[in-house]
Amino acid sequence: MSVVRELSPGWLLDHLSFINKISYELHQHHEPCCSKNEPISSVHLDTLHMDSMSSFGASATCIASTTKPENDDGGNCEMLIQKYVFRSELFDVTKPYITSDIHKECQQSNEKEDLVNDVKKEISISVSGKKRKRCVVFNQGELDAMEYHTKIRGLILDGSSQLIQEGLKSGFLHPLYEKRDKYSEPITLPLDTCNLSELCEMAKHLPSLNEMELQTLQLMEDDISVTEQDLFSRIVENNSSFTKMITLMGQKYLLPPKSSFLLSDISCMYPLLSCKKTYDVIVIDPPWQNKSVKRSNRYSYLSPLQIKQIPIPKVAAPNCLVVTWVTNRQKHLRFVKEELYPSWSVEIVAEWHWVKITSSGEFVFPLDSPHKKPYEGLILGRVREKAALPLRNAGVKELPIPDHKLIVSVPCTLHSHKPPLAEVLKDYIKPEGECLELFARNLQPGWTSWGNEVLKFQHVDYFVALESKS
Repeated sequence: MSVVRELSPGWLLDHLSFINKISYELHQHHEPCCSKNEPISSVHLDTLHMDSMSSFGASATCIASTTKPENDDGGNCEMLIQKYVFRSELFDVTKPYITSDIHKECQQSNEKEDLVNDVKKEISISVSGKKRKRCVVFNQGELDAMEYHTKIRGLILDGSSQLIQEGLKSGFLHPLYEKRDKYSEPITLPLDTCNLSELCEMAKHLPSLNEMELQTLQLMEDDISVTEQDLFSRIVENNSSFTKMITLMGQKYLLPPKSSFLLSDISCMYPLLSCKKTYDVIVIDPPWQNKSVKRSNRYSYLSPLQIKQIPIPKVAAPNCLVVTWVTNRQKHLRFVKEELYPSWSVEIVAEWHWVKITSSGEFVFPLDSPHKKPYEGLILGRVREKAALPLRNAGVKELPIPDHKLIVSVPCTLHSHKPPLAEVLKDYIKPEGECLELFARNLQPGWTSWGNEVLKFQHVDYFVALESKS
């Protein structure tokens, strides 16, 4: 369970625990009785170099065999289970991202800010190390953000405080003085040398497949052979009860049990549509456009028009719950509420907030920081179409979704690794409902995940292999 505590304001989540509850276990043959010490649950998609498109399209062998091989005297090899857990240091957020000195500067700056009613107020602040003063004029977006923050500040502070106190009582969170000696050197993150988004871009140049070839690729127990083209043009399913490992461009990725994914970008979503499946909950984490993203060139982003073109109506079941992650920019918030959801026939039912804290219960950024806030938003809506009316009239009870719920958690240090929503949404969708995550970077059991980096956080280097057991 990822839910540490549930109170009326919301939930305190343990993201790391959620990942490690997934059965990341590989079944392996024991040496020396096997000629090859290969995990039976591994799927090999080793490709050639990316020097040319012809080499990229070369065939590869996919092996997913669970048959026990016999040794020379007719006996069977012993089976070993290799278990993996996520690297705990990637959740070791022991102190705020902004130091206490900078926090004081933010507080001093906030004292000079009037957050109420002034549409175009100029504030004089001292420039550090200089005698002269300059005027700062807030643009409309900043003024809107201040007004929004004023409205939700109280519920963020009060609700988070209640959940944090429960976390401290339970021992999930630890007082700051207990963590001082654990401040460590910067973490060296694994190098993902396989650029998944580039592979998706190259896959566009591969020959298109016909409708029969677009069937879902199920990684079963029997031996199968596939090409890279199969991977990029089909939904891949691991329907088994154990983990599989695939090797793509020399990089290894763990596929949790009962999970499925489509590796593609927004221009190649047809395999998701061709399977004719509809979903009861759709979680979306769009790559929002902003100045820092445009400057860095590290992450791709989509324009509002491109996001509106996502075919939600074609994959959403009647009464589907749609959840969209939104940054603190009021421009994005208004777009979702006023343009995006109406274009999808989605009715807004609630707005939630993800509050990011340290392992000692502090906000990762000062709550009133004029620059970055310690919270992000989620907009929840229901698909309201004519197709949904018979369902509603049939006496199906729909649990109302409360507004302004808080999801409080220690964030992962990996960029944009959002906390899991499966457990906090389960009361608002039907049992055994079909679940879809768009723009995903990791996989979950029971979910279909789509994105051009959908395997990113499944990279084996983000995990630690425990001692094997028979």
